Amino acid sequence: MTDETETIRREMLTEINAEPGSREYLEAKHGQVWDTSELQKEFDVLGFMAPLVVASRKSDGTKGSLMFQGSPRFYFGWSPE
Repeated sequence: MTDETETIRREMLTEINAEPGSREYLEAKHGQVWDTSELQKEFDVLGFMAPLVVASRKSDGTKGSLMFQGSPRFYFGWSPE
């Protein structure tokens, strides 16, 4: 089975990891940022395919997606469906 999104996701990973992974940098560029424990408090993760996570917001059940970087692991760019 071929993953038709693999090339796009690899390009996204390259772009995300091109800049130093500081929380401050990500907040300035993308707004709210979550570390792993913060994400677990606010969202239920339904699935992922790097660099994307599909999640449901616990407060209201809204489903959407976030992006993440590998190291340090930060999640950002919440986009409700």
